[in-house]
Amino acid sequence: MKLNVKALIPVIAGLTLWLLPAPAGLSSGAWTYFAIFVAVVAALVLEPIAPALAGLLGVSLVAVLNLIPAAPGKAGTPAESIKWALSGFSDGTVWLIFAAFMFALGYEKTGLGKRIALTLIKLMGRRALGLGYAVALADLILAPFMPSNTARSGGTIFPIIKNIPPLYGSTPEDNPRGLGGYLMWTALATTCVTSSMFLTALAPNLLAQSLVEKTAKVTLSWNDWFMSFLPVGIILFAITPLLAYVIYPPTKKSSDDAPIWAAGELAKLGSISAREIIMGLLAAGALACWILLGKEINGTTVAIAAICLMCLFNVVTWDDIVSNKQAWNVLAWFATLVTLAGGLSRTGFLDWFAKSISGSLQGLSPTAAMIGLVVVFFASHYMFASVTAHVAAMLPVMLAAAMAVPGINMPLVSMLLCSTLGIMGVITPYGTGPSPIYYGSGYVKGKEFWLLGLVFGIVYLGVFLLVGFPWNLARV
Repeated sequence: MKLNVKALIPVIAGLTLWLLPAPAGLSSGAWTYFAIFVAVVAALVLEPIAPALAGLLGVSLVAVLNLIPAAPGKAGTPAESIKWALSGFSDGTVWLIFAAFMFALGYEKTGLGKRIALTLIKLMGRRALGLGYAVALADLILAPFMPSNTARSGGTIFPIIKNIPPLYGSTPEDNPRGLGGYLMWTALATTCVTSSMFLTALAPNLLAQSLVEKTAKVTLSWNDWFMSFLPVGIILFAITPLLAYVIYPPTKKSSDDAPIWAAGELAKLGSISAREIIMGLLAAGALACWILLGKEINGTTVAIAAICLMCLFNVVTWDDIVSNKQAWNVLAWFATLVTLAGGLSRTGFLDWFAKSISGSLQGLSPTAAMIGLVVVFFASHYMFASVTAHVAAMLPVMLAAAMAVPGINMPLVSMLLCSTLGIMGVITPYGTGPSPIYYGSGYVKGKEFWLLGLVFGIVYLGVFLLVGFPWNLARV
């Protein structure tokens, strides 16, 4: 039997960390947990086994070892362990991601997705780059009104653009780099940019605004947020489709006949059907609820209700839903990642990490401290499968660390930290709500996704520090 080196590396990484003594101030249980977390992340990068299975193995091992405290300072129990292990499956964002796949299924089954995709190709399909900018503009238009990028990009844009690559002969199994890889990555990277541009473009932005006011006594208005990120947002939005086109180019760059062909295919489809109209109305209704009723009805509730109506109106069948292996696989994968990321906080690892960072800032100048805090806050997102969890766990500690630096400008550092919440989502396949949707589409493979995330993360953070920092410094 051939030795699977890819499978050994995560195990060796985890065991090596576990055998090292726990750092001062961190319990042995928390250190063991972190070793398992690192092993799981290594498995997600290398993919010796299915990502969902890697996450499930990590959660199972933690539960078996009772590493999650029943309460602060109290040892874990079997009952508390299984409660924690299954907690990710009750997370609203996880089910919203699942719902995005069901919306995509509805667009596909009715043919509405194909009709919309053909229309886009007819209008802008002569060049792959043109399609990239079309997707980016669609996200930008919706962003100020939709505080869920999962609903915006994963639930609205993804189900439509998923229908475009196959029309160019590009599928996850056959020629994913033809067009699909470029289009999916552009959509994800763009929604990360727009999520930072507007206070109302990402739900954790609003949580961050509240935490900043409570912790640092600084009020950030919608206009403050928009103006703070404006030059960075313009630059990143303008270059993202082009940067993806250069770094991760589609092999099918142009097709002069595509618009003519698309027009012919639209003619073959004929008049829009009743099922297409129903699917369109359900999608528009969900979109309206996400935009207008965000405070009255939870976004995930809206999505689940829409799925039920899709079944009742025969847009899709229940058999279609239960047989969608891709959707259920992503559900299991992301649920375990949310669980594992939450465990970093439960075990006390994140508190220890944040305090260690804050201690290292002592003696630095205010400018150096601000840059250091932003870099640490951004990079630490590798440990989170939710921007909301990142904000709740890390932002108050980062603000407290900043307040300990003499002469630091708290409104400035508060805005700098908050402005990174959208763009940091680009770095991993689990960094923000739409990430597992685009990763789960199969067009951008594991190692490619991680490498693109690293490159775009460096570019986004670099532009933010080089342009956004001096811009905000000049404004205060």
